[in-house]
Amino acid sequence: MPKNDAGDEKGLDYQKIVNKLIIRGKTLLSEHVEFEPLTDIKEAEYLLHDFDIYPHAFVLSCIMDRQMTAEKAWAIPYHFMKRFGSFKFEDIKKISLEEVEKIFSHPTPIHRYPKQMALAFYQAIQDIQNKYSGDASRIWSDNPSSLTLVKRFREFHGAGPKIANMAANILVRRFKIMIKDKSAIDISADSHVQRVFPRLGLISEGSSIDEIITKARHLYPPYPGVFDYSIWEIGRKWCKPTDPDCNACYLLKDCPSSTN
Repeated sequence: MPKNDAGDEKGLDYQKIVNKLIIRGKTLLSEHVEFEPLTDIKEAEYLLHDFDIYPHAFVLSCIMDRQMTAEKAWAIPYHFMKRFGSFKFEDIKKISLEEVEKIFSHPTPIHRYPKQMALAFYQAIQDIQNKYSGDASRIWSDNPSSLTLVKRFREFHGAGPKIANMAANILVRRFKIMIKDKSAIDISADSHVQRVFPRLGLISEGSSIDEIITKARHLYPPYPGVFDYSIWEIGRKWCKPTDPDCNACYLLKDCPSSTN
């Protein structure tokens, strides 16, 4: 396990926290865990989990996951299917940008930024067709290295480091996709991570996303993204923005921000 380089009085607690987060992250990765749904719509959930017929639904959802709540972003392929009438790749690959823009905007927008995200959606379809012969599962089905997997997602229009690492993490964690290693999968510094990392004393309040990512790499080089699992669970269940439920958290005795 990594050593604490802070040199402060809470070194022992710091190390306990890091170790417990890594252990919990690995547990969530290895065990059959009942994950929270990606969306609030059961039919949309089925679509996202059907990698045999709709692997592109997962990829397109990842690209849509910005500037709106994740639950709504991940439901966009379902709403698109309802309006277009199909989500089979052989059908949607024929659609024009103008048609995509219309579907994204009418009768009501399905994304906060319909025109911008319609373009990203359309370009992703073209990339899947041109680079992966219409089969999005080829992004991950050849047992790629973590660096290659993240790079492939970053090549999509509008998919920066956060989206690329989130996609890789979800594939490994939720869908148990096999890859050669995990060293290039960074932590996805979402709102939970940005809130919980400082509260646990792992990084200073107000630290940038780049600083959080660098810290996670230092704490556990073999798989920096392992913290995603445990931090997301803590942030979602107990360490909320207001009125955190510290008593229910397994880090109660170690956390420097505990209210008890």
